[in-house]
Amino acid sequence: MEKIVLQTNIKEYPLFSKGKVRDVYDLGDKLLIIATDRVSAFDVVLPNGIPGKGRVLTQMSLFWFNLLKDTIDSHLITAEVDEYPSDLHKHREILGGRSMLVVKAKRIDIECVVRGYISGSLWKELLAARKGGNNEVHGFAFLPDLKESDKLPAPIFTPSTKAESGHDENISFEQMVKAIGKETAVMCRDKSLAIYTKAADYARKKGIIIADTKFEFGFHDKKFIIIDEILSPDSSRFWPVSLYSPGKGQPSFDKQIIRDYLNTIDWDKTPPAPVLPDEIVAKTTAKYKEAEQLLLGK
Repeated sequence: MEKIVLQTNIKEYPLFSKGKVRDVYDLGDKLLIIATDRVSAFDVVLPNGIPGKGRVLTQMSLFWFNLLKDTIDSHLITAEVDEYPSDLHKHREILGGRSMLVVKAKRIDIECVVRGYISGSLWKELLAARKGGNNEVHGFAFLPDLKESDKLPAPIFTPSTKAESGHDENISFEQMVKAIGKETAVMCRDKSLAIYTKAADYARKKGIIIADTKFEFGFHDKKFIIIDEILSPDSSRFWPVSLYSPGKGQPSFDKQIIRDYLNTIDWDKTPPAPVLPDEIVAKTTAKYKEAEQLLLGK
């Protein structure tokens, strides 16, 4: 079993931010992003880690940044530890395979979500709208016979607020325009749809449906770029093509196994979270690695 990395301690540089999964260090005009093996459910970080999860997330992002470089530039400088500042080389055991050196961009504070299939929060909002007698959500009119997990006629862009804690909130494109301006909003929408279309076509040939995903963008030297992670099981809904069956929820290559388990026990979804059984950890690890193997051939 791979060594589990739950915390990092890079004393040479100040901590820029700490998320549910990533520790980010400030290198002046650059950032060092380290994907740990931490895992969260219901917005609570669990005491267990998922062995190798941070490495899988990082390798997927590196793969997609390269595949999509003709569509959009990314914040990536390098993921080779030998090319990091020399005072980081001593941390090679932690950094190798799970870290990236990136430019420091001015982040656009909107989650850019693209959906090719109806699922998750949008499906719930559509069900609520139907109770009120209509099939329209955030300006999109859906077919009255649309079922859960159905493929949409064309991918749609459904932005959301970016919450530092708790849940993001879906908003309309018009609300996004008011928040960040029309020119930037249009760039976010058009690039998101272009990225999703290219990635979804590739993934389907490899046996994975990308049902939906979210992107983050920013500006560096006035250039519009994609930042953070991209198209991983943590930021996307990956479904196996071979098991796809609309009309219900789908099996997925992510931490759904953990959510399903936690729903069977007596936990009120507030900290502290319970320790996961070894069996649940092992099954989740296998799902992440299966997605990596299918998409990257690793």
